[in-house]
Amino acid sequence: MRKRKEPICGPHAHAGTRARTVIADEAFSRAAALFRAAGDEPRLRLIEQLGRGEQCVTELAEAVGTKLSTLSQQLKLLRGERIVKHRRDGKHVFYSLADNHVRELVRAALEHASEPEHVHAPHPTEKRS
Repeated sequence: MRKRKEPICGPHAHAGTRARTVIADEAFSRAAALFRAAGDEPRLRLIEQLGRGEQCVTELAEAVGTKLSTLSQQLKLLRGERIVKHRRDGKHVFYSLADNHVRELVRAALEHASEPEHVHAPHPTEKRS
């Protein structure tokens, strides 16, 4: 009688080899919203600029080359997704990134996008063109 082989890959093939983390559906929804908010080039530039440190609205508008009204709308959206936070000091409003997760996410995305194409080896099942 032949012994039945375990599948090479499947739900039970790697049982016990790594701890499983269950991620709530809400976390996936929030992460997708974060990527949508950051997925616009002007907003991404704004996030990257804030990664350099807290700045007032007029500094931000000058740094990213946009009108205050446009910047205000972008910041409102980013605040809504908890990507940026703000504080008031008299008549001035200062913005900064909500936390280091955002800074690292954007830094990693920009580093990845800046790599030469040849750095990424194709998956073994992909055909080279």
